[in-house]
Amino acid sequence: MTRKTIHDLLDADGELPLADDLARATAAWFDHLTHERGYSPATLASYERDLRQFVDFLKRDLGHPPCLADLARLDVKAVRRFLAARRREGTASRSLARTVSALRTFYRWLEATGQVANRALAQVAMPRIPHTLPKPLTVDKAAALVETEEGEPDDWIRARDIAVMLLLYGAGLRISEALGLARRDAPVSGRDVLRITGKGGKERLVPILPVTQRAVERYLALCPYPLEAQSPLFVGAKGGPLSPRVIQLAIARMREELALPETATPHALRHSFATHLLAAGADLRQIQELLGHASLSTTQVYTEVDRERILAVYDSAHPRA
Repeated sequence: MTRKTIHDLLDADGELPLADDLARATAAWFDHLTHERGYSPATLASYERDLRQFVDFLKRDLGHPPCLADLARLDVKAVRRFLAARRREGTASRSLARTVSALRTFYRWLEATGQVANRALAQVAMPRIPHTLPKPLTVDKAAALVETEEGEPDDWIRARDIAVMLLLYGAGLRISEALGLARRDAPVSGRDVLRITGKGGKERLVPILPVTQRAVERYLALCPYPLEAQSPLFVGAKGGPLSPRVIQLAIARMREELALPETATPHALRHSFATHLLAAGADLRQIQELLGHASLSTTQVYTEVDRERILAVYDSAHPRA
């Protein structure tokens, strides 16, 4: 990971846009996030992009590759210039907030390891993010999306996609968690619980429905590639690890066919899992555990989604509404 991180930070000229001491610190930070904090590959990739954009800006702003001393001298005005430059490039508030969060994490680590102490980033207000609610599918739409098609017994690609989507909707997994499963962890008959390691290395136990077990078994029976115990459970058309983009495109193709809304995405299936459980009377704490949320406040957003649904039903059904 250390060598990969330094290589990936090369600029367009094939040079590191940062001095040697900062390059070493960056590599050590990513090593810490990977092996000690257990950050997911997706989070690491996001942090890597955020840091690259930051050091590229500093290089242009300072006129030389930044070093640790430059990070120590960073002031609030420089941080605001960086955010303003990103905003002019069309970066949304949510992405800017994630960038600030990533850089604050980096600076806290630098301070904890005795390399740099600077609170400029802590003094900059986080970009305001518009309040948005999760957009789950209806029960009928979610069911239609993951419905098995017995009429196409040899279509292993379709069988694979259904198995993945059932793990998202039937178990509430993130797409990265579903595609991160190894063949030895396949939730087939006899394994009705999965141990999932989610964000921040947080572990949880997730029940697996019989319909999901059958879908995974069908996929395994049809898959044309031999799968070793340690290899990915879900593979692409050429036998390599399955990309999340493939599942995103599969759902996109089904939107028109099933009259699904534009908000129908792999993550919407996870939202649907939580919302439908809540509507059926599940306890919020239980849903928190099933989703792997570190904080109950993250899960509580689904109570607002359910309230919106109840009000919508009331408005459409009550004669005096």
